[in-house]
Amino acid sequence: MSTASPVKTTAVAAQGVWKAYGSGEAQVVALRDVSVEFASGAFTAIMGPSGSGKSTLMHCLAGLDTTDRGTVTIGDATVSGLGDKALTKLRRDKIGFIFQQFNLLPPLTAEENITLPAAIAGTKADPDWIKQIIHTLDLADRLSHKPTELSGGQQQRVACARALATRPEVVFADEPTGNLDTRSGAEVLRFLRKSVDDFGQTIVMVTHDPGAAAYADRVVFLADGQIVEDMNDPTADSVIDKMKHFEELVAAARDQEEAA
Repeated sequence: MSTASPVKTTAVAAQGVWKAYGSGEAQVVALRDVSVEFASGAFTAIMGPSGSGKSTLMHCLAGLDTTDRGTVTIGDATVSGLGDKALTKLRRDKIGFIFQQFNLLPPLTAEENITLPAAIAGTKADPDWIKQIIHTLDLADRLSHKPTELSGGQQQRVACARALATRPEVVFADEPTGNLDTRSGAEVLRFLRKSVDDFGQTIVMVTHDPGAAAYADRVVFLADGQIVEDMNDPTADSVIDKMKHFEELVAAARDQEEAA
């Protein structure tokens, strides 16, 4: 007797999103009428060449940047149009961030960096949950160390633990392995995969690395501010193959836009 898979809800969505920088002849359109949904409890990678709009899309989804047109939602909350105070609360309560540069506070220990989001929110982190994350990331013997006393891989693992500490609805990861060696990068990616499989976490990751994208359930490809391909169950080889034919995908997207 087969059991139906649970229906995934939408954790993050963009609907008809436009974003431009500058004005007049100097204007650059970073996002062009982008509509996309990201399922809860899933790991999605966003890829594309430099200038494709992938980082801009993530920043708009996370409320780090505003949209010119269109709507962004996280769970049942509409991000677009929120004031600074409401945006700060939404990011604090619903979002975790992992950046390429780690962004740890140098004066704080690893443990203090991990529990910082809860401290800022004026709440107490769930000790059992924090203990589980620390165990999974193998950080128990590094908690009293400050960032300068940690390797790059250890710093990024601390950043991962911090991102999950408040059990956010979604974690946005911007090139999380960009400053790591291959071994450390693989450790971080395995943890992100595990956080989805074991904890039900939602991950949206920007990356340029086909090997990193292969850890995801899905890859969304951007070019010239538009989604040109959407791939499920990626492998490094299938991503590389898709990127080899990127110019064809871009041309097809432009033809479709002109026909519309």
